[in-house]
Parts: sequence; C-alpha cells; structure tokens
Amino acid sequence: MRLYRVAAAIILALAIPLTALPAQAENEINASDVPAIRAVIEKQLEAFRRDDGESAFAFAAPSIRAQFGDADRFMAMVRQAYKAIYRPRDVEFGELSVEKGIVAQPVHLIGPDGKPRIALYVLERQPDGSWRIAGCMLVEEPGGSA
Repeated sequence: MRLYRVAAAIILALAIPLTALPAQAENEINASDVPAIRAVIEKQLEAFRRDDGESAFAFAAPSIRAQFGDADRFMAMVRQAYKAIYRPRDVEFGELSVEKGIVAQPVHLIGPDGKPRIALYVLERQPDGSWRIAGCMLVEEPGGSA
C-alpha cells in the first residue's frame, strides 16, 4: 500500500503544474463509482488491444487530451512508454483509494516482456458524472518476477 501512496504523491507533484486539481468533493466516491472507474480503465485497455486510438483517447481526461491534441500522438506515446498497458499479458485490479481528493486505481499487469508492473491510474469525475483517466504511472512490481 505504501508504494501506491508514494506513486500517487509523485503523480500529484507532476500534475499540479499541468492542471488545477478538481475539488475534493468532485472526486468523492460511492459504491457505484468503483465499477464505473474500473470499466473506464478496462474499456481503454480493450481499445489499446484493438489499436483503436480514437476510443482509447476518448477515456482520457480533458487535461490529457489537451496535452496530446489527438489520438495519433496519444497512441504513439502509449506504444513507446507504456508497453505493459498497451499489450498486457495479464491484468488484475487492486484496491481503489482516495487520498486528499485524488482517486487512484492500482492495476497489476504482466507486460509483453513477462515482467510484472503496477499501473497507478488517477481518475477525475467529469461534470456529467462520468470518470476519465487523468494520469497513469507505470512502475515495476516490487519483488516481482515473471
């Protein structure tokens, strides 16, 4: 659990200069949010598997969409820097957490190279109540082996 908090703190530190964080109340979650958040990540992973950049990009928060501009640039970045997310061999969701208004969903992955990794997704609730991916940090699973 400590690794998730450290990773969330790093993501927060990197995100602050890029965009204003949503108000804490906007990211409070209830029981129905947990499957909705998981579904957003699952659907984006499915879009990556199909090489459907437009669909994958649609699950990104407005700040991410603005940063990359279009689905082609977004997919190029994912293919290069997030291979374990782009082509995972296995996916297992960890426990969702909310810390200081930041919603973080850890996902345990086995990458195409057989190495275990953790993808820590940060999500934002949108004005319409839907959830979008506002960031993702990929780290090696501590003590993991294929």
